[in-house]
Amino acid sequence: MQAIALIVALSLAVLSYTLNATMISPLLPDIAGQFRVGSADISLVSSLFFLSGSVAGIVLTRWSDFIGRRRMLLGALATTSLGTLICIIAPTLPLLLGGRVLQGAASAAFQLSYIVLVEMLTRAQFSVALGVITAVNGGFGGIDGYLGGLLARIYGYRSVFVCILVVGMIAIVCVQKTLTQQAAPRVGEKMDWRGAASLSAGLVCLMSTLSAGSAVGWLAPLPVSLLLAAILCFWLFWRVESGQRFPLINVAHFRSRQIWPILATTILTLASVFATVNFTIVLLSQNKDIGFGLSPARSALMFLTPPALIGVVSAPLSGWIANRWGWVRTMRVGISCCILTLGIIALFPVQQGTVFLCVAALGIFYYGLALTTVNGLGVFLSPAEAPAALPGLNGAAFGIGASLGIAIVAPFVAQGDLAGYNLALWTSVAIAIAALAASCFVVHPALETAKA
Repeated sequence: MQAIALIVALSLAVLSYTLNATMISPLLPDIAGQFRVGSADISLVSSLFFLSGSVAGIVLTRWSDFIGRRRMLLGALATTSLGTLICIIAPTLPLLLGGRVLQGAASAAFQLSYIVLVEMLTRAQFSVALGVITAVNGGFGGIDGYLGGLLARIYGYRSVFVCILVVGMIAIVCVQKTLTQQAAPRVGEKMDWRGAASLSAGLVCLMSTLSAGSAVGWLAPLPVSLLLAAILCFWLFWRVESGQRFPLINVAHFRSRQIWPILATTILTLASVFATVNFTIVLLSQNKDIGFGLSPARSALMFLTPPALIGVVSAPLSGWIANRWGWVRTMRVGISCCILTLGIIALFPVQQGTVFLCVAALGIFYYGLALTTVNGLGVFLSPAEAPAALPGLNGAAFGIGASLGIAIVAPFVAQGDLAGYNLALWTSVAIAIAALAASCFVVHPALETAKA
């Protein structure tokens, strides 16, 4: 019973982040009209939130090694609630954007939840609970975006932020009651803020490079400058970490198969499937000339909601399977099935029924087998001296992968013809094959080695 209460509390904490992503997207036109701004300005409502979340996922998760999981999780939720309150009352767009940056703190709830679960539950309980938290990543089975649009139409966009604030406050109460106070894992050590700052700056520059490159061209001055800045920041991070007594993460681990293969697998898996489902197929389904000519709402209900709903069931089951069959093996099977499914979509891109069935199947292969296992391996393979480091980095890899995938296929989709869509889909297949290749370098966690 205590395990169930803990899972419910952590699920609510994760929802406080997820809903800020899924329920706000349909509100952007309404918010733009309210503040009388264009699409470029209003896009910051989403982009700043995700950028902030990527940074928070790394920094706050690692900080929990020094101040404790409970304190960090409550602090992240409180910061998010403050940001949500600012969004509710914001009279100007800059103040609203400030609130969105604060809301990104809830991104750490994902990684913190994984670590709390593995520290407080048995291995069998953790496997299923991990799947539950992964399933929550889809929100309320994919219908929360629709509900957000409905609420905004009736009561205005601020009502959606009110609902999100209520969820956040309930999450704070539940976490306080169910998560026991634990001693900080790294008593006597200090957080490496210089390393955190340089890594965060590099991550922001890298994600900005991906966004700018797909918009204005990869050789334009802005993306080139941002890429050079990202390289400089990552170089500074490497130098800082090499001389730190208590580094954010020991850079020696990046040379081992304990770190880079799982990060590469996560980035490439997200890049392939996210770009296909959330970008290429969505745009193709709304194309009246060569696609299905669906409305945005119907396109979302047909191609985004089914895999999210199926993932609610398949993700917990995938955790149970991985605990018995092996986490690495289950991950590779999931990615292999994703490759096969994406290949069928690429072969028959204008057959609506085939595309629908394949996208629905990704609810099992992608939302279930692949995402559940990469999240679990991010926890199991993290260095013993920095248990929160790899989960934080892997969380950032999700955002990098999603941005990278869209940035790669966007020029092909922009052609607007069937050849362009075909090239985008086959590119995603190639990226998925690269993800499978990267997964072959992932080492088996200690629990599987012990079983063997």
